[in-house]
This record gives sequence, structure tokens and C-alpha cells, in this order.
Amino acid sequence: MNTIKLKHGIWVLVADGEKALLLKNAGDTKFPNLEVVQVMEQENPPTREQGSDSPGRYNDGPSVHRSAVEETDWHRIGKERFAEEIAARLYKLAHEGAFDSLVLVAPPMVLGAMRKKLHKEVGDKVTAEIPKTMTNHAIFEIEALLQAA
Repeated sequence: MNTIKLKHGIWVLVADGEKALLLKNAGDTKFPNLEVVQVMEQENPPTREQGSDSPGRYNDGPSVHRSAVEETDWHRIGKERFAEEIAARLYKLAHEGAFDSLVLVAPPMVLGAMRKKLHKEVGDKVTAEIPKTMTNHAIFEIEALLQAA
């Protein structure tokens, strides 16, 4: 695996299903200094707190047999919607020329959802992807983890 070059001006998106940090390297490759550009957050409680009804049922025809319908995973849908919001924000910023290169850091599921939603203009600027959850780390820890990646 190549080491990630955190060159001056590179942007780093650290996201999960509820929070995203947009960071910009104000330092250089040797001494990165990630500064927060924007924080995005979404309220996304667990599904058990979002769905209140019991799963629906449907008739299987003339028999008395009834089947349950799979319960909606509101938490997963929330994460996908948040990935869409992040992708839209990145597109707007890329279109304005705010960044030339971008590193994506997110858990594999969120990374996959974001990758599907990213506009080509943003996708072309992605220099690395790291499938990890780092949103609960301090900025200096993120810098160290990225340099070690």
C-alpha cells in the first residue's frame, strides 16, 4: 500500500454515518496541520428508536397463512442519506475549486455508499481511501494515523 502524501492544501474527509469532518492540510507532507473547514452532523438514532410500529403483514392468498414484512432499517437509510448529503457538499466545493485533491476516511459501508454518490468531478480528485472509523479521534490522532497509513 502506498503511503498517503498529505501535501499542503490537500483536503481530508473523515466521516461515518452521523458525522463528517472536512479538514484541510495547512502544513506540509512532513508536518501536517489539519484544520477543520466544516463539520456536518446528522441525528441518526438506532432503528429501534426510529420505527415505532410492528412490522407489516401481508396475505399469501386464499389460505390463512400471513407473512411478516421485513422491518425497515431506518438507521441504514439515514446513513445512506447522509452519504448523499456529503457527496452533494463535496461536489459543490469541488465545482467552486475549493480543493484539488481529497482523501476519504470512513467505515467500509459508508465509504461504499459515498463512492456510489460521488460526482465524477469529485471522484477524479480522490487520491486515497481509508476504510476506517476515525470520527471519534482528535485531529492530531487523525494526522498521525494518516501518516502511518
